[in-house]
Amino acid sequence: MGVYSRAVAFSVFVSFLLFFTAYSKRNDGTFRVGLKKLKLDPNNRLATRFGSKQEEALRSSLRSYNNNLGGDSGDADIVPLKNYLDAQYYGEIAIGTPPQKFTVIFDTGSSNLWVPSGKCFFSLSCYFHAKYKSSRSSTYKKSGKRAAIHYGSGSISGFFSYDAVTVGDLVVKDQEFIETTSEPGLTFLVAKFDGLLGLGFQEIAVGNATPVWYNMLKQGLIKRPVFSFWLNRDPKSEEGGEIVFGGVDPKHFRGEHTFVPVTQRGYWQFDMGEVLIAGESTGYCGSGCSAIADSGTSLLAGPTAVVAMINKAIGASGVVSQQCKTVVDQYGQTILDLLLAETQPKKICSQIGLCAYDGTHGVSMGIESVVDKENTRSSSGLRDAGCPACEMAVVWIQSQLRQNMTQERIVNYINEICERMPSPNGESAVDCSQLSKMPTVSFTIGGKVFDLAPEEYVLKIGEGPVAQCISGFTALDIPPPRGPLWILGDVFMGKYHTVFDFGNEQVGFAEAV
Repeated sequence: MGVYSRAVAFSVFVSFLLFFTAYSKRNDGTFRVGLKKLKLDPNNRLATRFGSKQEEALRSSLRSYNNNLGGDSGDADIVPLKNYLDAQYYGEIAIGTPPQKFTVIFDTGSSNLWVPSGKCFFSLSCYFHAKYKSSRSSTYKKSGKRAAIHYGSGSISGFFSYDAVTVGDLVVKDQEFIETTSEPGLTFLVAKFDGLLGLGFQEIAVGNATPVWYNMLKQGLIKRPVFSFWLNRDPKSEEGGEIVFGGVDPKHFRGEHTFVPVTQRGYWQFDMGEVLIAGESTGYCGSGCSAIADSGTSLLAGPTAVVAMINKAIGASGVVSQQCKTVVDQYGQTILDLLLAETQPKKICSQIGLCAYDGTHGVSMGIESVVDKENTRSSSGLRDAGCPACEMAVVWIQSQLRQNMTQERIVNYINEICERMPSPNGESAVDCSQLSKMPTVSFTIGGKVFDLAPEEYVLKIGEGPVAQCISGFTALDIPPPRGPLWILGDVFMGKYHTVFDFGNEQVGFAEAV
């Protein structure tokens, strides 16, 4: 559920759901669950965010690869994940003694564990999900400390408790978690998961609670301070994916992982290079951007300026931004002239009076309208959109100048992009019949280019004439010093097997298989 008070709520079309049908223990210490799919009406909508090889060969390959990462081979605990429309990946845990089962999102973008409480009486969502009942657990310990978390897609509140938490074959003792007593809104009502298990750093844990992952290590349940994600994007497969605690499973990737260091503890944040469309640089991250590997975010979120460029390139429908068009009409030529005169790009919008420049980022001048208090509502919260529109226009014009486009073509291009501004709901439709004509979108990480093909960044629901397609890119603007920031959610992690190396504080990516 992830980033900075949690990121974004996403809308997707629903065509099937997944449910557990069988589980099996393996004598190599892994735990797997078989999945099946049940097709539903593809016109329904959902508001969200978000058989094996020979055992000895698998055990040997696990040990070999884990030793290459450093440290003892240890035991790896494997938790299977359910794939809900390539938008929610969740698995099963248990809390208490005897175990009370819950499905949870394993979320690298947050750090708390929470599930609905048996004391949740006034939120409708609690009646549609499993609820934890402390009176039924012999290992329950009372805390009573209050807790509240606000996400972009909803909020939860309740209180902390302690109990045993079972993840796969591992039993974490005296784990602090949140019993939710309030889950307002639609998101958690329709979600296919009961709760959330955070795998971020303790620095972002509400109430400074010790994350489950930390206690796994502290209690000696796993020897290797590493966990890894494999998200299965094959719509025809019964497997949703796996998370492996204590190592990696080599059969889920090919080649070597590209590792980059964590630059800021909290989220799994690292430095990222340029973003490319059809091999051409967008120019936005030429001097570097930050990124987060976030299993709790369904799509791939980034700055509006670049997402709008991607939307245009893939033919995604957005919303017409009149403010964007106004800025382009009135200042487009001026911005172009200043760039041709080699004016420092970051200072252009302040020079033409649309932004106040603070040295790192353009800030709205904050001009307020004079209103008749008797005839209008309060204007608090309204802000001038001219500054961000100007900043985006600078990025777009720079991109076109690098491609030696004519001035007339540049002005037409940025007007067209205004028509492709991302939807405020985070959802942009694309034409399924045009998939083969859409460009590759690429991200540079650790000096290596990671490509996403159209079938990998577009969510396709249904088949034939009833098929509907949604862009996997959504807009999210985070200002410096935290941003510009990209959130590489399930769209990216589905293509690239991801290793979260807690011991060395680094993240690694390799092509998933």
